Amino acid sequence: MMLENEVDPLEKLELIDTIQRLGLSYDFGDEIKKTLKNISIDRSTTVARDKDNLYATALEFRLLRQHGYKVNQDVFACFMDDVGNIKASLNQDYKGLLNLYEASYHLLEGETMLENARELAAKLLKQCLKENNDNQYLWMLVEHALELPLHWRIPRFEAGWFIDVYEKNKEKNPILLELAILDYNIVQSMHQDDLRYVSAWWKELGLDKRMSFARDRLMENFLWSVGMIINPQNGKGRRIQTKVNSLITIIDDVYDVYGTLDELELFTDVVERWDINAIQKLPNHMKICYHALYNSINEMAFDTLKEQGIDVLPFLIKLWTNLCKSYLVEAKWYYTGYTPTLQEYMNNAWISVSGCVILGYSYLATGSITEEGLHHIQECHPNIIYWSCIIVRFADDLGT
Repeated sequence: MMLENEVDPLEKLELIDTIQRLGLSYDFGDEIKKTLKNISIDRSTTVARDKDNLYATALEFRLLRQHGYKVNQDVFACFMDDVGNIKASLNQDYKGLLNLYEASYHLLEGETMLENARELAAKLLKQCLKENNDNQYLWMLVEHALELPLHWRIPRFEAGWFIDVYEKNKEKNPILLELAILDYNIVQSMHQDDLRYVSAWWKELGLDKRMSFARDRLMENFLWSVGMIINPQNGKGRRIQTKVNSLITIIDDVYDVYGTLDELELFTDVVERWDINAIQKLPNHMKICYHALYNSINEMAFDTLKEQGIDVLPFLIKLWTNLCKSYLVEAKWYYTGYTPTLQEYMNNAWISVSGCVILGYSYLATGSITEEGLHHIQECHPNIIYWSCIIVRFADDLGT
């Protein structure tokens, strides 16, 4: 009802943006969808008709693109001069430039106007930071955006930062701010419950002590799950994702740091066979690792069978087998001194980055899986999974 009470289109957009940044979008999801749908259907009556308002145009563009609506980059043409630069009259419209900068991160391939606008807006915004600006709220938003754009930030972490900043906004909605603070504290409590659960699970496994060579990254993996699974109510999904990410980290280190090539071949074979009785030839550390994987995955599969009536164990075994086989390929390259071609590397690397496993479990966490869906993910390698893995692989490689 909050959005319906707003009549002015720009005020509706500003309210949606504020709700999202305060971390309240899941409470107003239906209202936000309805409002943006109405805006997208008849944009002639929205802020897009105002050819002099860069701020309003950029805000509308960003929100519509963020929610999957088609908007042409040409809406910004009227703000550019004949040589493609931002009009000089807008050089100190820092509010508009900030929103243009944020909107540019929603560009599609080939949208050179937005690429150019991002570079130009960034230069002008840096000038804003050098000036003595009386608007502290805007200054903090600009500094924050130039550090990392909103589109790249984790919503839950962004909410904590924005709540503190929004308090300094002279035009803030005090009721909305109070709701955001209460909601943030409640969600923090839910996340703390999730963390206590996975910490107890991790301590019971004892892998951090028994496999001292491996990375102990439970907290990092938990924060990853908080970033991936935004809905506070889906604590089970965050717990599963944390477990999976932690197991991936340990097994990755087994292949990278601990095992000999012969041992890694044995370990890969045991994972593929999924037979607890086949572990006798493994060294003790690998036995412990396999037991942890075997018991954790079987438990997750059993829970899914109880709750959704579908046996996902074959699907999960295949995910882990493919991952371990990709790790083994890289280990063989290392031990033999072989340098793969770029194509050989990429054919394996999109799997070894572990995105298939992580996204496979994300699908299970939706609670609405089907046999057809599982088959499609496993056999067809949908583009959304493949290209997501490619992006993560490039980011991971650039980071190392």
